[in-house]
Amino acid sequence: MGKGKLAKFADVAANPLVVECPFWQLQKEGFQLRGRWHEDFFHNGNSIVLELGCGRGEYTLGLARRFPDMNFIGVDIKGARLWHGAQEAQKEGMTNVGFLRTNIECIDGLFGENEVNELWLTFSDPQMKKATKRLTSTFFLERYRRFLVDGGVINVKTDSNFLATYTKYVTEKNRLPLECFTEDLYAAKDADEALTSIQTYYEQMWLERGIPIKYIKFRLPKEGKLEEPEIEIPVDGYRSYGHEVVSTKKTRT
Repeated sequence: MGKGKLAKFADVAANPLVVECPFWQLQKEGFQLRGRWHEDFFHNGNSIVLELGCGRGEYTLGLARRFPDMNFIGVDIKGARLWHGAQEAQKEGMTNVGFLRTNIECIDGLFGENEVNELWLTFSDPQMKKATKRLTSTFFLERYRRFLVDGGVINVKTDSNFLATYTKYVTEKNRLPLECFTEDLYAAKDADEALTSIQTYYEQMWLERGIPIKYIKFRLPKEGKLEEPEIEIPVDGYRSYGHEVVSTKKTRT
């Protein structure tokens, strides 16, 4: 492991805006902030919004800047990625943003019942080979139910036609309230400015390649059995998710 990554890991561990909870620690010791994020981390009662798989935290920071009366937490397992967002937030003195380094598979063990109001899934790996790894699968929706408020909002921005189509089928199969579905966000006349003004590096990259950005917004009630849709979906005809690219391009916010 390079010295640069080791230094970033040390910075992340020392940054007061970052909380780390590996799976082994959760299993052995539990998680002290579970159910106490408002009191012990943000020190207010404002709504909590999560971005799962936040990478460098570009979208988490963009949302936190635009909505100062809401709390935002970016979640990712890669400490070297989180370092970027955590450093930027600390330098700006932001008080409504935090970062959580953990495995998303155990996310329901890190938040208490009704503790979170909204989720963002931005350019997640579509996981075309295995449904249970998709962040909009019923496998994950069941976990989200354990900490989202009843009818909590889930937002999905993706370049992947596969993931967008799959997510739409999941909402239809389970009669989840679908509030918005567009196959080309930037062509939509009524698109919310907040949806188009914050662009991560990957989003800019897909747009430059002429790939339309899909957006889905739906609500997740606590009641009702969830079932996977049984349907074949054409896979994406391009490589949707690749290795992280070091870029000098400035993220739009």
